Amino acid sequence: MTIKAVQSENLWTETPLVYSSHISDIIGCSAYLKLENLQPSQSFKYRGISKFAQQCKDKHGPSVHLMIASGGNAGLAAAVVARVLEVKCTVFLPTNVSIDTQQALRKHGAEIVTIGKFYSQTLAALQDAVKKDTNAVLVPAYDSPVLWDGHSSMVTEMQRQLPKKPDAIFCSVGGGGLIGGIMQGCKNVGWDEVPVVALETTGSNCFYNAIAINTQNFTSKVPIVPSIEVEDNSPYTVEIVEEYNIAIPHMKALKSRAASLGATSPAPGVVRMAVDRAGGIKCACIPDEMAMHTARLFGDDHKILTELACSTTLTPGYNREFLLRILGPTFSTLSSEERKEKCLVFVVCGGVKISFEEMMEFEEIVAAAQVQSYWSVQIDGEETQLPKQ
Repeated sequence: MTIKAVQSENLWTETPLVYSSHISDIIGCSAYLKLENLQPSQSFKYRGISKFAQQCKDKHGPSVHLMIASGGNAGLAAAVVARVLEVKCTVFLPTNVSIDTQQALRKHGAEIVTIGKFYSQTLAALQDAVKKDTNAVLVPAYDSPVLWDGHSSMVTEMQRQLPKKPDAIFCSVGGGGLIGGIMQGCKNVGWDEVPVVALETTGSNCFYNAIAINTQNFTSKVPIVPSIEVEDNSPYTVEIVEEYNIAIPHMKALKSRAASLGATSPAPGVVRMAVDRAGGIKCACIPDEMAMHTARLFGDDHKILTELACSTTLTPGYNREFLLRILGPTFSTLSSEERKEKCLVFVVCGGVKISFEEMMEFEEIVAAAQVQSYWSVQIDGEETQLPKQ
């Protein structure tokens, strides 16, 4: 595809949706994997960021300078699209981002700036830099309706690829870009009643906290904007975002190895979509060790390496009790024959921040955690213990 051709076309390519016999056997229903992880141009982040970047070049011309703050994956998407569009790109990264991730970005022609311990600090440094460059445009990593619109294309593809309407869609959540795209996509294709399940790791769960705050700990379907006051020992502060009339938590610290889920606060517009959504959102948090365990199992079964942000999505597929607890009585009370007719989709979002060495480290961490016979998880405001499977 030529540069001229892509100016008027989407830059992303359709991604496969495949049936997983392994997961289907475990959970007793049809499980499909939407593979958003095969290469940079086949990822959900590339969908939205390429759409945003195209609009920037159309508006500002070939001298536009794309600048983005990222933990790695959004930066890679920006670097790849900048190379395709032949424009300049600079990626601001937190200081803890690995050398391998930095090298991957440089290979695609991006300039790198490492600054800040957390993403929020990196973003603040980027915002200052953008003010000093007249050609610069700040590319959002997850908080933009343009991104959500681009991401939504994966649901349009699902509608064509699936044999029937899904009974639930599972995804991980960091700042909310992916789930924002899924909700927008469901609305576009008439799937507003399809349950969407948001999974995070404990200690990196700003979206879970946001939904809890705005629904009185998952007890009210009507969004309730609370007082801005929180207890001193709370893991977050709260801001009322008047544009969306929504309360947004800002995590004081992140305590998870799932770096790609490491947003300290979610996109307010996505939180608003979630609490207003007809089909609602189901939320769950898991320990890092459970995500690590799932990453190894998924790698063995499907021969695909996934970082923890992705394996978090897959944990209900490897623990039937977890799946049934999330989906509730309308699913758990079905007979085995009835359950076989159900169709679930897991968005495999991949990511570049994983290696064989890390997988080996994960195995050691999981082995040390086996002294306990259960996983401690949170599902819609309730803490529960799941048998390890």
